[in-house]
Amino acid sequence: MFCGCGGISEGYALAGFEIVGGIDFNEYATETFKHNFKNAKVYCIDIATFPTQKIDEIYGDVDIIVGGPPCQGFSSANRWQKEKDDPRNKLFFEYIRFVQRIHPKIIMIENVRGLLTRDNGYAISRIEEILGAEEYNIKYQILDASEYGVPQNRKRAIIVGIRKDFKDSYFDFNTIETTEKTTVEDAIGELYCFESSLAGIKLIESPANSPLRKFFRTKDNTILDQDIVYPAPKVQERIKHVPQGGNWQDVPEELWPTNRKNRHSSAYKRLDPNTQSCTIDTGNAHSNYFHPIFHRIPTIRESARLQSFPDSFEFQGPRGSKYRQIGNAVPPLMAKAIADAIMKILNDENN
Repeated sequence: MFCGCGGISEGYALAGFEIVGGIDFNEYATETFKHNFKNAKVYCIDIATFPTQKIDEIYGDVDIIVGGPPCQGFSSANRWQKEKDDPRNKLFFEYIRFVQRIHPKIIMIENVRGLLTRDNGYAISRIEEILGAEEYNIKYQILDASEYGVPQNRKRAIIVGIRKDFKDSYFDFNTIETTEKTTVEDAIGELYCFESSLAGIKLIESPANSPLRKFFRTKDNTILDQDIVYPAPKVQERIKHVPQGGNWQDVPEELWPTNRKNRHSSAYKRLDPNTQSCTIDTGNAHSNYFHPIFHRIPTIRESARLQSFPDSFEFQGPRGSKYRQIGNAVPPLMAKAIADAIMKILNDENN
């Protein structure tokens, strides 16, 4: 639910799950989801209009529901009886509607890390109570994608619930296996050679020389969405002055139209190839991060690799939409690590 282009689903598919369906309101994101999960029943719809009677018919027999519903409306200043009426909570209670109808063995929710601390923890406490009332044992933790093979620092709150009559226990986040950290260079270094290439499909001719690169590669080593687009000359001139790992503070003052000292530390950030990327955002021409070598933002494919999407995952829609889809996604390798741990729970029950 709230599937976006399918970052979580790709991770679950990599862990061996069958992706039954996806629901989202974004047209291009659902087109991408349909393209990559061809057997899934995918709907581009306002989830509030999805008929309750059709939930059982279409998605009745699933083991797990995943999603990232917004939860901004949970506040100690918001009386409990008004929570369902708060439009900011509308999508969360739609998630609950599906949980009530399908009653899956396990549920997972992904959200911003501030959810766990906002309002002195009131928001997560209320969510825990609501899910507990639906007979789920709830555990939650902040995870950093870089701990799971993703070449990016990205922290998200993950909530996992196990249905009490399925297995009366709590999810143990310590069972999620971490991996050695990867780097920007490992993710996109082998794509540098295409800088002067014409638009279209590219072919990597050298063998993959790291586990991450082997993971990314398609069977025929082809690369999509590696078309090079450079920003305006004034932007290129500014970024020329920024070293790897540097930011806007390295740009000479005379190159700025106004003399500002309050820019965010990520503004005009040049990626350091020897460590993890900053958090990939949804921008395009206005992205805060720049390529570690070239004076431009990463391509669509480079951004996808920094999010840990394999090259076989194909994005649909115009260029700007593809960037937004990638930036909004949960990194597949982080999702896979969670899904691997959940799969063990399901397999233990079946053995």
